[in-house]
Amino acid sequence: MKSFLLKISFYIIGIIAVLLFLGSFADGNIDDDYMHFAVEKPQNIILGDSRSAQGIIPSVLDKKLSKKFDNFSLNIAASPYGPVYFKALKRKLDPDTKNGVFILTISPWNLGIDNKIKSVEDFPEKNSPLNNMYFYDWSPNYEYLIKNYNRSWFKIYTERAEKVGRSNTFLHKDGWMEVNVTMHKDSVAARTALKAKSYKTMAKDVNLSQERLKSLNEIINYLRTKGTVYLIRIPTSKDLQAIENERFPQFNKVIHDIAHQQNVKIYDFSKCSDDYTYTDGNHLFKESGKAFTSRIADSISVSKRGLK
Repeated sequence: MKSFLLKISFYIIGIIAVLLFLGSFADGNIDDDYMHFAVEKPQNIILGDSRSAQGIIPSVLDKKLSKKFDNFSLNIAASPYGPVYFKALKRKLDPDTKNGVFILTISPWNLGIDNKIKSVEDFPEKNSPLNNMYFYDWSPNYEYLIKNYNRSWFKIYTERAEKVGRSNTFLHKDGWMEVNVTMHKDSVAARTALKAKSYKTMAKDVNLSQERLKSLNEIINYLRTKGTVYLIRIPTSKDLQAIENERFPQFNKVIHDIAHQQNVKIYDFSKCSDDYTYTDGNHLFKESGKAFTSRIADSISVSKRGLK
């Protein structure tokens, strides 16, 4: 019996050693979320969904504002404003932050909810990694891999960026989601048409959520004690913008009222559609993301000079 247990223990130890080895190669290739949980806690942060994940590039802000930023934006299902995102933010942010810069990107979609969902307990982000993770600054983060990575761990090793190059959606350590797709005009037009169709369908069932707006206000209140908050509305193609304007005609007033009540700056770039290029009408192409991020940095710099 003792011999059997000894053999089993060696077997288990061997498996654990292999998993620890494989997990140590986890990088921005393994999925679209892992790197958010495998870097040091930031003091300057970007919040939002996939629009900001792809469209706001921390390295540009770093250079222009002389501060190190982290883009803590996931996607519309995982990181809309709500109790889950607020809980995650408090675990993500460096608790010693005192003079941070916080960019909160807003849209009707990350402040809305499907009409069929009647309770906060049923919000879709309950299934987000943000809701089951405790540690946000482990590298490698085995908690994330155990709870949220559902493929073979050998894929972590064989598909790592060092071996095969960056995937088409590569999550950088600073949280920027780099997306590489063909920008041929026919491909872009096809993706844009599909995206517009899906948003038209979604718009029929989505209303602004008082619970999400409440959480946005709570997040602003929390962050104002640690630095300066800026609300940003990211531009989209004219087709997507038209859908939002038709379905949520009151949205601009709602967010401007929040900014006024909270005494925070708001920069609404939703009328700047023609200034940028989009991969699918909804997300900024990475080169446009650089230009847009630079514009945000310039707006913040002007704001800061005005406060002196």
